Amino acid sequence: MRKSKILAKVRAGQPARLAMMGYFIPAFVAYAAKLGFDGIWLDMEHHNFDDREVQALLAFFHLYDIDCLVRPPTREKPRLYRYLEDGATGLIIPHVNDAETARDLVQSVKFPPVGDRGIHGRGLDANFGLDTKDALVENALKETFVVVQIETPQALAQAEQMAAIPGLDGLYVGPADLGLRLKLQPDGIHVNKAIAQIAAICRQHGKMWGSLAATEEDLILHRDLDATLQVWGVDARILQAGLTQAWADLERVL
Repeated sequence: MRKSKILAKVRAGQPARLAMMGYFIPAFVAYAAKLGFDGIWLDMEHHNFDDREVQALLAFFHLYDIDCLVRPPTREKPRLYRYLEDGATGLIIPHVNDAETARDLVQSVKFPPVGDRGIHGRGLDANFGLDTKDALVENALKETFVVVQIETPQALAQAEQMAAIPGLDGLYVGPADLGLRLKLQPDGIHVNKAIAQIAAICRQHGKMWGSLAATEEDLILHRDLDATLQVWGVDARILQAGLTQAWADLERVL
């Protein structure tokens, strides 16, 4: 059974390095693993994948020994833990606005005694039944994780309550959504101040945290606030940058 590279970094007091993908590009998994990334955020909130594509990609994650952090398009309990059965290392759930919802999510995806996840024992996470169910439960409780995204003022107000929930492993600020909504508040704070608040809350409760960086300045800010999840390297941006350079090369040569 795999050990989480993200959790290993976090437990060692080091930031985990993640890339992000929203398209079915198996080679992206291989390249990221070769470079030393700890994991890849697979975005299924804003991108469409069918179940077989997800299963196929997760097999590549295991082949190249790199974590997959799935952002699912659903909160349906069996579908959430099916991603874990298919080999995901972690789940990052978008738009979680209150502690009650966060607590329900922990119940959905963590095995007893932490939660109420159903057990199968025939998925990739248990080597298709070659490992025992006891070993599966032990490994899942130690080596998989769930993070919720803070993307609204309501979620920000309940962040401390969420961070205190046993079994919830971290909080992640969605800066675009949270920043948009904070601007609409009469006394809304800047999103970077909200990020600093989340950093302090997670430090107090011993939970991991992060926020999606749009610029290198964002990366530096998150680093200085001791972010444990650093996401940088989005497939679409990489493709755009590569094609832009290729076109410039052709223009120069031809």
